Amino acid sequence: MSDPAISLDRARASELGLVARFFKATELDTRLLGMIGALVIIWLAFQFLTGGLVNGQFLTPRNLWNLSVQTSSIAVMATGMVLIIVTRNIDLSVGSVLGFVGMVMGVTQAEILPKLIGFEQPFTWVIALGLGIVVGALIGGFQGFVIAFLGVPAFIVTLGGLLVWRGAAWWVTSGRTVAPMDSTFRLMGGGPEGSIGATWSWVVGIVACLAIVGMIVNGRRQRKRFNFPRRPVWAEAFMAAIACFLVLGAVSIANHYYWPIGIVRKYAEANNITIPDGGLFVPHGIAIPVLIAVATGIIMTFVTTRTRFGRYVFAMGGNPEAADLAGINTRWVTMKIFIIMGILCAIAGAISTARLNAATNAQGTLDELMTIAAAVIGGTSLAGGVGTIAGAMIGALLMQSLNSGMVMLGLETPLQNIVVGIVLVVAVWLDTIYRRRTA
Repeated sequence: MSDPAISLDRARASELGLVARFFKATELDTRLLGMIGALVIIWLAFQFLTGGLVNGQFLTPRNLWNLSVQTSSIAVMATGMVLIIVTRNIDLSVGSVLGFVGMVMGVTQAEILPKLIGFEQPFTWVIALGLGIVVGALIGGFQGFVIAFLGVPAFIVTLGGLLVWRGAAWWVTSGRTVAPMDSTFRLMGGGPEGSIGATWSWVVGIVACLAIVGMIVNGRRQRKRFNFPRRPVWAEAFMAAIACFLVLGAVSIANHYYWPIGIVRKYAEANNITIPDGGLFVPHGIAIPVLIAVATGIIMTFVTTRTRFGRYVFAMGGNPEAADLAGINTRWVTMKIFIIMGILCAIAGAISTARLNAATNAQGTLDELMTIAAAVIGGTSLAGGVGTIAGAMIGALLMQSLNSGMVMLGLETPLQNIVVGIVLVVAVWLDTIYRRRTA
């Protein structure tokens, strides 16, 4: 007669073995899954606190759409912060650089270009954005040069940059708010006009699904070509199905957020459209800043995983002395990282300025905290050598979800800052525990 306790232990061991085999077959990142789980818990908690799981206001298409737009600028900068932290550096100036570059772009299109070529010209947004990217690259290159070639610690250089560029943003206009922005430039900020609509959103979603399937098939072929172990076919199909489900689900949510009634009426009047008795529903679709953030994430992922520069970055983070002895020009790589960070700050500044339709001196305040927190919560180790772009972007979404949920609950700003600070400390603590267990 068998012992029930032994049978239960065997059942548990079999179950654990099944789970372990599943993760091994699918090659899922457990840290990334843990972060996604935390994000789901936060969303469900705020949904419950804002009216219940059924009638709550957090998981509505309107709030999720706004949440995606609000996350975009931080997500863009977080992709660059991954490279900086991976190489055991830090950048405390990103918020101030965003504010300064945003002010430069605002003054360019609202005050300088109108005097030269007039307002609302076809190339106004191109000139403003191009100038902002150049200024951001120069700032990043300057700070990178001081860090890499003059040997000043990144903490000190970027702490000084935090003060310098915030003051420089005020100096450009003596504290004035600059508005309005060029109408084409404003598209980068989202809104009814800054979205691609239902049809194009479905097109983007389908193309993304085809790209996901193509990447999985190509990856399997490459593994076969070089005799690397391949995942089971069912695991490949499972990963493709989940990814496509998430993409199409996000598109569906974006398409279920409709234009406000006032804007619909103006649109109908301008296009001689009769509004039916049941109302006219015009979907927003995917917002342009979200597309910018996703494109940035894809490019940065390619840079970090498929280029020599990306391998150098992680080699430096893992062991700087060994990387230097191996012939890697660590100083030049460090300078490149800060140039990239400056460019990303300019892109984030364009999104922020376009969304506000103004350049203000408060832009980017405390964004350095949000960006660093997003990278760290996303699995980037402060000890260097470890980090992913996807993780940082999910971390940015998690941080913005906390802010959005606390605003909906009516919590005061000081309490919001307390919560964000606690979350950051806990994330670093969990990272420390994880590294000890995997060492």
